[in-house]
Amino acid sequence: MKQLKIKIGFAVVFAAVSLFTGCNPKKQATEEELPNLTQYVDPYIGTGFHGHVFLGANVPFGAVQLGPTNITQGWDWCSGYHYSDSTLIGFAHTHLSGTGIGDLGDILLMPVTGEYQIATGSPEKPEEGYVAFYNHDNEVVKPGYYAVEIPRYGVKAELTATERTGFHNYQFSAGTDAHVLINLVRGIGWDAPVESHMRLENDTLLTGYRFSKGWAEDQRIYFAAVFSKPVQSIVLFDDDKKQDGRELVAQKLKADLDFGALADGLVLVKVGISPVSSENALENLQIENPGWDFDAVVAEAGRKWNTELACVTAKSSDPEVLTKFYTALYHTMIAPSVFQDVNGEYRGSDKNIYRDTTFVNYTTLSLWDTYRAAHPMFTLLKPERVDDFVNTMVKIFEQQGELPVWHLMGNETYCMVGYSAVPVVVDAYLKGFKGFDAQRAYEAVKNTAMGDGRGVSYIKEKGYMPADSDVETVAKGLEYAISDACIALMAKDMGLEEDFRYFENRGQNYRHYYSPEVGFMRGRVSDTEWRTPFDPFKAQHRNDDFCEGNSWQYTWLVPQDVDGLVELMGGREKFLSRLDEFFVAEGDMGEHASNDITGLIGQYAHGNEPSHHIAYLYSLQGEPNKTADLVRKIMDEFYTTRPDGLIGNEDVGQMSAWYVLSAMGFYQVHPASGEFVFGSPALDEATIQLPGGKTFTVKALNNSAYNKYIKSKTLNGQAYTKSFITYQDLMKGGELVFEMTSER
Repeated sequence: MKQLKIKIGFAVVFAAVSLFTGCNPKKQATEEELPNLTQYVDPYIGTGFHGHVFLGANVPFGAVQLGPTNITQGWDWCSGYHYSDSTLIGFAHTHLSGTGIGDLGDILLMPVTGEYQIATGSPEKPEEGYVAFYNHDNEVVKPGYYAVEIPRYGVKAELTATERTGFHNYQFSAGTDAHVLINLVRGIGWDAPVESHMRLENDTLLTGYRFSKGWAEDQRIYFAAVFSKPVQSIVLFDDDKKQDGRELVAQKLKADLDFGALADGLVLVKVGISPVSSENALENLQIENPGWDFDAVVAEAGRKWNTELACVTAKSSDPEVLTKFYTALYHTMIAPSVFQDVNGEYRGSDKNIYRDTTFVNYTTLSLWDTYRAAHPMFTLLKPERVDDFVNTMVKIFEQQGELPVWHLMGNETYCMVGYSAVPVVVDAYLKGFKGFDAQRAYEAVKNTAMGDGRGVSYIKEKGYMPADSDVETVAKGLEYAISDACIALMAKDMGLEEDFRYFENRGQNYRHYYSPEVGFMRGRVSDTEWRTPFDPFKAQHRNDDFCEGNSWQYTWLVPQDVDGLVELMGGREKFLSRLDEFFVAEGDMGEHASNDITGLIGQYAHGNEPSHHIAYLYSLQGEPNKTADLVRKIMDEFYTTRPDGLIGNEDVGQMSAWYVLSAMGFYQVHPASGEFVFGSPALDEATIQLPGGKTFTVKALNNSAYNKYIKSKTLNGQAYTKSFITYQDLMKGGELVFEMTSER
């Protein structure tokens, strides 16, 4: 293989700048002009309990998530790091944040010196490998920066990042023999290597790739690593056995790079990554991170975070509320992640390489979670990114024949139920976003809903999935009905009357699962037979009619037609009575219930997404004070400033997006209606920066822990009596004022 050489021309630089600049304000703000909002972000929040959040250095929506990886594997280590742990096997360049399955953890670097083995070792016998220990007291974490001291090796490691590069600053003790290990074997969770490659191109450049199989079945990541000091020697290992030479292809590949005894003890490493090629990885690095000023890159990462966080100026008399709010906002901007090189190239779902500089391609699309709050939040707080999110999904449709379900690193995982990209696309269309081809987008949502896979053929034939045809049939059917109702709205707006009537009817399919005999959603075997035995409390993970929940929780999953559900339950009074019962009911879910069912208030489970809209149903039925009670309880008790401060899995920003919207005082119940239903604001004031220099301010007068009920509302000085505010009214700019009271 020839040595890599990259020529960077004006066109490439222009593409990089025009495609991938940050949060759009009218002008690029200077450091002095930006408020220091990162001071309110605590990246430790959610690293304990079941939060599964990423901890490390990254920039908003970046391809690189550079951070520490513990040796421990398991459900609570899906991000590679858990606050309860103190083991360290290196710093990987890709991590997930808030998923229920582990993957990534690619290109693991570890600074070492003295006595060690190339094997990973174990916490019980660290001398048999290179695993080390650390202490939280010797960590420093903030947006865009991570540092830790590694006592075993007497090394201080500092990390920062750009969109596509990781930047390591390793300070060894002066005069010690400095080594950097590169581990292409270890991944997180299900991830396992299939084939890896490394080549020392010259004494400061190492290139390679890592192909792996895990949750993403065919993941391919290429890299180029540049060192500030010359490599004195390299030893390559295949399955921990030494190999000769400077280049190796193997399944289980590692390298030991020796930099010798350094007078200053300093080794800097810059690593560019790419889904396409090592050449592209080096080009990404040369454009995004051309120099060696580590502190400047740290400052730029902080500036990017402050720029993105400045989409909302929040005020509260309670410092913890500001910490929770801005940390939640920070968590919503870890993903989706850029999946495209600076030259516009990316790897498609069909494994072909595409070059397209007309949009930014993304990955890590946890749509079953994020269609509920995160994507509606993006339309309000990050409108400059929405068109690219939709274009990404439409391109995936063109490559795989349907919209993404749960997309990761160019792979369709088919994880979770439904076709939940549909509400995201429809919501963007109905809110007036124009940066995508609306006709093509409609073709994507319609064709996705008209396929035959994953039980959709039963929906087209019967209107429901028979309970004996698959698992999780009620959950699937209810999710399909939500998306189908959204398609009906898009068809109606486009004047497609026949499609509108067809999908409007399919949006009513939730009725097939409601059993009047028991008053719950229930598995349906046939037109005349229900699933028996039936217990609304019971839940069996991946082995019943529901998905990570029970019948109590899924009975309310009709956000597209709340009035229809009210009618189905026998009218408003009976509906409200059942809702009251829901929030106090206690019963045994059984020993095989999903770990995701956490944060219980009765049967309400805030730790899992199907419950997220339910507290707001009271407001839609004229009982806003009950919504206020519940929303405040959830924000106060299920979101804290401790490492275990998330009551459940972050789910790639959804858990945090619920808090961001609710803290401002509203939540979009119907995923494509554009109607944000009022709750009870935790913030005293929130000013949203809108396109065109406009702002929308929400004020909560006399707000406190006791004054949690909205007594009255005004919009731009005029009395306002609706239980919601529309997206269109929000985007006009103006001021919404809540007068808060302690009186119910």
